[in-house]
Amino acid sequence: MTSSTHVATGVDDRTAERLAAALRCVTVSSDTGDDPADAEFDRLAAHLEQCFPLVHGELELERFGHSRLYRWPGAEPGTAAILLAHMDVVPVDDERRWTHPPFAGVVDDEFVWGRGAIDDKSRVMAILEAVEAALAAGKRPRRTVFLAFGHDEEAFGRSGAARMAARLRSLDVRADLLLDEGGVITAGVAGGLRKPAAFLMLGEKGWATVRLAVTDVGGHSSMPGRQTAVGRIARAVARLQDKPMPLRMTALTADMLDRVRPALSGPPRAALKLFSPAGAAVTRMLATRPQTEAMVRTTTAPTVIRGGVKANVLPQSAEALVNFRILPGDSVAGVLEHCRRVVRDDEVAIHLVGTSSEPSETTGPGPAFDVVAGITRAVVPEAVITTGIVPGATDSRYYDGLAATRCNFAPVLFDQADLGRIHGTDERLSRANYARLIEFNGRLIDHFATH
Repeated sequence: MTSSTHVATGVDDRTAERLAAALRCVTVSSDTGDDPADAEFDRLAAHLEQCFPLVHGELELERFGHSRLYRWPGAEPGTAAILLAHMDVVPVDDERRWTHPPFAGVVDDEFVWGRGAIDDKSRVMAILEAVEAALAAGKRPRRTVFLAFGHDEEAFGRSGAARMAARLRSLDVRADLLLDEGGVITAGVAGGLRKPAAFLMLGEKGWATVRLAVTDVGGHSSMPGRQTAVGRIARAVARLQDKPMPLRMTALTADMLDRVRPALSGPPRAALKLFSPAGAAVTRMLATRPQTEAMVRTTTAPTVIRGGVKANVLPQSAEALVNFRILPGDSVAGVLEHCRRVVRDDEVAIHLVGTSSEPSETTGPGPAFDVVAGITRAVVPEAVITTGIVPGATDSRYYDGLAATRCNFAPVLFDQADLGRIHGTDERLSRANYARLIEFNGRLIDHFATH
């Protein structure tokens, strides 16, 4: 297991290079049905097998397309943990804006650069680094540990995570802990927090994309009716944006606030002293910023609008796409009903497009949560431990019911600029953060190991 001194200085060149080589594999996944980059996934698989010979010599491996499900048998019955990560990455928008080419896997004195450095190849590699080191030291888990590395998380995970989760269900697996991406340690991001905050997420929001569509007879723009197709769509979108779904404090968000309250300063701490975290006043306070409003509302985000072909031609059709991220307690059906009620226009067709997902199950903090929290404190002693919910989507939604505690978390220390690099320009991970990831997973493996 990596020492705390190692964390302070970051990983050595050989460890950084193993990650960098994984980043050079262009394992881009897309939800448009494009080529799934088979050769690049094969290249990454060969790299993993070369770098981690003990893992591939001693763990059982099943493949689901390019996804990889490892079983590390325990000495006793039962399952200790399912550790998730994904090997695919999102496309790059404009390579010219990057300091280094996004798939060059550049290593310098401070960072490893490249698409996937944060999301999520660093977690794949860190888990394997920790397991390889444990095997080299002669360690074995008391109870079975599974590693599940998906290949299409960025394209909804139907061919990877969904099939691996089904396999685990067929084996009647029930683990103490399911660990995946989602939460990190932030510094200077949450207003009023004097210390870094470690967000150990215990669930995730659902999502749905709703299409609004209008058809019209068209004609010459010199003789318009009272409202064109474009105008009708614009009005429908404005109504949805102006009347979002209701604010609601969940038990999980109230628990998160209660945990961070001692570390707050200024107005936020004063407000939480005056009002219960579960109260309406705190809910309204959270709704004043987009970053915190997502914690207390199913969010509404108009993202696409199309209509018309020429300035002097009345449009025969127009459409808009509106993306919703669904708070636990709400539902996909509830989002559709809300849209119909708010738009109030029978001429606007409203239906779902693409893949939708209900909010995940949320698990309460329990013994496995306490283990993750304790290891986090060991790796980043100054961090305040709290809970939360992932606003986006991860592979772990397919694993509902397979573990007593689900935790979306990685012990990387990020500021606001770092968060902006996820799916963005100049994605990179510091050597110090990569060392934290490896040490965290090493300590977790130690917890599961026989002594």
